[in-house]
Amino acid sequence: MTLRFYLFLFGILVCQSALAQIRSAIPLEEVEISDKSLSKYSDSQNVRKLTDSVIQKSQPSLTNLLNFSTGIYFKENGLGMVSSPSFRGTTAQQTAVVWNGININSQLNGQTDFNTITTSDFNSIHVRAGGGSSLYGTGAIGGSIHLNTNLHFRDEFSNRISLNYGSFNTLGVNYHLKYSNEKLSFFGSISRNSSDNDYDYLNSKLKNVNGDYFNSSYNVGFGYKINQNNLLKIYSQVYDGERHFSLINPTDSKTKYQDLNTRNLVDLTTNLGDFTSNIKMGFLSEKYKYFGNIEKDIFTYGKVETLLAKYNLNYRFNSNIQTDFVADFTQNKGSGSDIQQDKRTISGFALQFKHSVNSMFSYDWSLRKEITSNYKSPLLYSLGTNFKPVKFYSLKANISQNFRIPTFNDLYWQGAGNLDLNPEKSVQGEIGNVFQWDNFTFTATVFHSKIKDMIRWLPQNGGMFKPVNTDRVSIFGTEFSMNFQRKIDMHHFKFNANYSYTKSENEKTGKQLTFVPFHKTTASIAYSYSRFSGFYQYLFNGDVFTQTDNNPKRIIENYTVSNVGFSAELDKNKNYSIGFKILNVWNENYESVENRPLPGRNYTINLNLNF
Repeated sequence: MTLRFYLFLFGILVCQSALAQIRSAIPLEEVEISDKSLSKYSDSQNVRKLTDSVIQKSQPSLTNLLNFSTGIYFKENGLGMVSSPSFRGTTAQQTAVVWNGININSQLNGQTDFNTITTSDFNSIHVRAGGGSSLYGTGAIGGSIHLNTNLHFRDEFSNRISLNYGSFNTLGVNYHLKYSNEKLSFFGSISRNSSDNDYDYLNSKLKNVNGDYFNSSYNVGFGYKINQNNLLKIYSQVYDGERHFSLINPTDSKTKYQDLNTRNLVDLTTNLGDFTSNIKMGFLSEKYKYFGNIEKDIFTYGKVETLLAKYNLNYRFNSNIQTDFVADFTQNKGSGSDIQQDKRTISGFALQFKHSVNSMFSYDWSLRKEITSNYKSPLLYSLGTNFKPVKFYSLKANISQNFRIPTFNDLYWQGAGNLDLNPEKSVQGEIGNVFQWDNFTFTATVFHSKIKDMIRWLPQNGGMFKPVNTDRVSIFGTEFSMNFQRKIDMHHFKFNANYSYTKSENEKTGKQLTFVPFHKTTASIAYSYSRFSGFYQYLFNGDVFTQTDNNPKRIIENYTVSNVGFSAELDKNKNYSIGFKILNVWNENYESVENRPLPGRNYTINLNLNF
């Protein structure tokens, strides 16, 4: 069956090239966006693009970037350790991470560790709030994070080296290379991050012991215009890291964790007159080793290899109406010391439609159905509208059904896996208001969702934990964001602020979910003049419960953290710059996980070279 499947895909590729020769030539775009569903079918939801300037102000990890610029809450087991998000009151497994249009959440535990993503490896990062399972499949319940390597087809050759050194012997090195012309485009980056991570705990004689880490990542994007109708793109990414998990008690055994993730994708786009055909074929792998005692070469392990193929056929009825048919195939093979070797195959079919009625009103809808032998998937849908009655105001509305499938750990963990699990299902809706005047934008959004069959690991008879479908969760929240920028002569001002209120309750008990704050606020202000610039970042996280009974004595107390930074261009062409950052400038004593303090005031110096 596998051989027939690949022969079928090869036939599609051949047919695409053959058909392209008999249709009129259509010039391809100068900039090729790797995730076109994001731009085509997200008008009814909030999508925020994080600019290069915002990315460069943050520390290398995706955790730091999103923590200080979005309403997503992060549970971080110490600096650089495992980092789990809560997006709109959901769990870490319900936030999808999408790499060049493909969902890359772990097939083992269902989530992405945001401290294993180096932000400088990508030239485009978007945050899409709300459900997206009809577009991106499992896990896209609370929202999705999009990491893209966009390719430019214009004459360009540039190099950038970024060097960072800071407290706790923390070192970061990143190299970027871009080369492109009208026919070929290449983007490559190499990153290396390491730290002794031995910071002192504030108001204590203790320090962070066994917290050192290092990681390397490589990211490549290559595009080639075969002719005016056919564009071939290849993406590849590798992450290789090791972390020594910080000790809670000095007498605990020292442990470490090694992980290796690889992602490879081939993408062929063909223009066929009013049709556009796109096929993606990829291979992903994830592997880990956990050493319960770093002094011994004894470890547990797990690995999953994923083969995938996705075919998208777009048809434009006219400049205002378009539709997409999508078929995809995924095969996962997993094994490990704690899960039995197994394989699962998922086939998915989707239909998407978008209509711009006029300059004031547009709507889109999508349907998706998955077929697998392991679970029954609901019919997924999304319906959204965007209404702009006047120039300065837009009203957005969206309703969707989303889901999350059980992971390999949920299904196959030896002695505890549950093959009878149902996927988590969610129905949600949101209404957004966008006001925009010149350099000022204000957005206010209200959202509500209900989750059924949430998967939780609970103790059974005999005390053994096992995954079961249990709770229904009801989530209600509001989000506000404001952006302002102004230029006066050579003075540039930028201001951004976000506030989110989230009530995420277990319907049976009426209790707030653990590690979901009611309130979160972020803000930043940046100023530049000539060759000099500075910024200030602000973060407030409200109290979070750590116990399901909402015991007020078992909470993570609210905290406020701020960063400040300065930089100067060393030449008039802005090829060389030096900067200095003070992180946690007010020396706040805080943690986002019990007994996992985060560092006090610390410092970073950075040097950027462009040539």
